[in-house]
Order: sequence, then C-alpha cells, then structure tokens
Amino acid sequence: MSNIFRGLFDSDLTQVIRLSDFLLCLAVALALGFVIALAYMLRSRYTKSFVTTLVLLPAVVCVVIMMVNGNVGAGVAVAGAFSLVRFRSVPGTAREICALFFAMAAGLMAGMGYLAYAGIFTLVLCLAFVLLSFVDLGSRRNAARYKTLTVTVPEDLSYPDAFTDIFAQYTKSWELVRVKTTNMGSLLRLSYQITLADCAKEKEMLDQLRCRNGNLEISLASQEMGAAEL
Repeated sequence: MSNIFRGLFDSDLTQVIRLSDFLLCLAVALALGFVIALAYMLRSRYTKSFVTTLVLLPAVVCVVIMMVNGNVGAGVAVAGAFSLVRFRSVPGTAREICALFFAMAAGLMAGMGYLAYAGIFTLVLCLAFVLLSFVDLGSRRNAARYKTLTVTVPEDLSYPDAFTDIFAQYTKSWELVRVKTTNMGSLLRLSYQITLADCAKEKEMLDQLRCRNGNLEISLASQEMGAAEL
C-alpha cells in the first residue's frame, strides 16, 4: 500500500513523505490561508477571486516544497518554472502584493514542516495587518485637497503657462504630469496633479479654466496613487 505514495523515480535512499504528514501539512497550510484571507478582508476592498487565491496559495506552495524535499535540482527546476509564470491581470496594489508574499511565506514554512513557526508567523502578521488597518499610518491629511485635473485644449494653445495664474490663485501646488494628443491631433489633453487651496472654490476654479480652454472638456478627480507606484 505504501508503494502507491512513492514516486516512479524514487530510490531506496529517497525519503518518502508519509501520507499522514502530507495531509497534516496540507491542512495546516489551508487553515493558515483562511486566516490570512480573513485578516486581509478586514477594512479593505477585495474580490472573491483574490480572497480564494489567498486561501489556496499557502497549500500550493506547501505541496511544491514537500515535493522538492531537499532535492536541489528539483528546487532549481521549480524556481525556473515559477519564473516563467506571467500574471495577465491588472497590476496589484502594494497591499495585495504583500498579502501574496505573506501567503507564500506561510506555505513555505508549512511545507518545510515547521508548523508551529508557520502558525506563530501567521498570527503575528495577521495582528499587524489588523492593527495597521485601524491606524492612520501613512495616510495623507486633507486628502480631499489632492486632485487629478485633466484639461482639454486646442493644439495651437501654448499650454506650459496657459493656466499658471489660475493655479496660483486656487491651488497650493500643481504639476503637469502628462500631455496627450486627441481628436486626430487637433486637441491636447493635459493632466495635472494639484493641491487645492480651498475646496469650497473648486467650481470657481473650473469656471475659470472653462473660459480659458474654450469650454472644452475638463475633468477633476480624487488623486490616487497609481498601481505601478508601489
């Protein structure tokens, strides 16, 4: 019966993982993934697919590590195989990437058989996740003042200094971050990162901009850190 769980290429010198140990490590990895997913879901936006990934990822890593089982050649092959994987979804945020590394580390420890250390590690990191979700660490005060402004102007307009006086009146700081042609090159779309001096005068500033750009399209949105800027 035990031969069922031996690999075809195993030798007498190869240490075979017992079925009970395999199931125990796998169960612990799944439990750790479930705990990590619960900690991540607290006070954060998430999707069902990403939460499912957090639950299953420690078990996947755990099985891979157990199958390597000290074989250096197999370990190098596995590392090379994982390096070929390309995620075709949208880039994740720093929090999502941290959660993925967290789940992988827990699965790695479980796969190596350090179940107690894996449990302690998961508990400590989950407590840190929960604590940081309630602490206002790293958030910017007066976030409503930070805006992304997009202004469409004719292509013959000298845009570098076109709105300098308006920005000086209504903003504390501004920066032109992108210029894009549109409408077959007849229009330019300017993107600014601005900090409003007074949120109550937001519409007044937009009216001034409309008079300056010929009443073409203008958009103003909350300024968010791009996914690539981790």
